[in-house]
Amino acid sequence: MGVKLTELLIKHRISIDDLKSKTIAIDAPLFLYQFLTTIRQPDGRPFTDSKGRTTSHLMGLFTRTMNFLNKGIKPVFVFEGSSPELKHRIQKIRAAQKEEALKMYEEAVQKGLVEEARKYASRISRITPEMIEESKNLLKALGIPFVDAPSEAEAQASFMVKRGDCFAISSQDEDSLMFGASRLIMNLSITGRKKVQNKISYEKIEPEIIFLEENLNNLGIDNEQLIVLCILIGTDYNPGGVAGIGPKRALELIKKYGKNFDSLFKEVKWDFDFSWRDVFQTIKNIPVKENYNLSWNEINADKVLEILLQHDFSEQRVKKLLEPIVKKQSQKNLKSFFN
Repeated sequence: MGVKLTELLIKHRISIDDLKSKTIAIDAPLFLYQFLTTIRQPDGRPFTDSKGRTTSHLMGLFTRTMNFLNKGIKPVFVFEGSSPELKHRIQKIRAAQKEEALKMYEEAVQKGLVEEARKYASRISRITPEMIEESKNLLKALGIPFVDAPSEAEAQASFMVKRGDCFAISSQDEDSLMFGASRLIMNLSITGRKKVQNKISYEKIEPEIIFLEENLNNLGIDNEQLIVLCILIGTDYNPGGVAGIGPKRALELIKKYGKNFDSLFKEVKWDFDFSWRDVFQTIKNIPVKENYNLSWNEINADKVLEILLQHDFSEQRVKKLLEPIVKKQSQKNLKSFFN
């Protein structure tokens, strides 16, 4: 879902080449979910192997990661841990919505309504523990580091950026800004396109970078006020935010009340069955891991082939994507390749 801050933010267009040699923290759950929702057959079914196992996530992860490496980008993937207590109720609601979408999908399939089926199929995607494990095994074989967050992946990735261990976080959600990420890159797609929601077509996109400090200065607020602004318009912990308040109105209220948040929420008549402070503290004090290892190793091509061929991937295609990086590895080690 994510926070909807777009209309308030200054963004700068960049090219993929601008990110050469940069370490980018990837919001792994979001990436995998994108692959599961977009890499599908015309009727909305995910791609599967001969044993009926979903392969869409592996197709996307392998192709995207190889493209990153070919562009000299150093990705590190961050996986989700335990969800904050406030998010549990939202997850139950989303699970119920998926069940309803599944019914609609099955009805559309029975009626032969291909586009309708694909629309509902994108709403029933689930990342299973098996998919997470398969993804991690593939990343290990590709020599790509990953970090298991104690809680939210975006919060962990934001911490790594704020700490200076990563240049930026790549995500399509702006939540990382409220978690303190100093740089956010959106639309990081080597193909330069993304799928139009609920349609089979695609639209052209360009990568954009958002600098937190620049935007805080432009808006005239600090980090805590940004968190409150996000709470007003809605986060994953209070979806929908306060009724009738959009980003511009939220900013007006922040400017009016400054740091007097109690008076602000009294005026807007906070009507959730939990305190705004619960949301604020969840965001501000979310657990992150301070000890993690970010090291890139050479690709184990044999292992990559073993993993993907057991899922019926084309050996020729896999080798074609591996070849450029493996050749560079034979000339110099991975560390010097990125310098």
